[in-house]
Amino acid sequence: MTTRSASARYDGLGKTGKGHVSTQSGVLSDNPYGFNTRFENEPGTNPEELIAAAHASCFTMALSFALAGKGHEAGSLETTAKVTLEKDGDGFKITKSDLTLVAKVDDIDEEEFAAIAADAKANCPISKVLNADITLSHTLN
Repeated sequence: MTTRSASARYDGLGKTGKGHVSTQSGVLSDNPYGFNTRFENEPGTNPEELIAAAHASCFTMALSFALAGKGHEAGSLETTAKVTLEKDGDGFKITKSDLTLVAKVDDIDEEEFAAIAADAKANCPISKVLNADITLSHTLN
């Protein structure tokens, strides 16, 4: 079992508050976030961007291992995740994560690749935790 951690601090309340997020690894250390970074494109991060990064990296790693498990030894994978946040009653909800993949994998046909990619999409740990519509489009070069 693996356990990872992150922490968030919010000074002030509501729109005028300023948040800071840090990760156990130190990759993020007091990085700013808040209303302005989430809804107004100010410098800093936001929860949806962090979920998109987690989903893109998790799916790509899962696909890499699945392809290797099927005997494929060479290639490259590049995934972009776009996470959608929508109004939900008085609050908000993540409704969608669109994964777009550009792949180059030696000695694989489109049908086999599509099946392996679909399985990785459905079974990477971040896909399993998201209660949202998850789509995948890919280009195999």
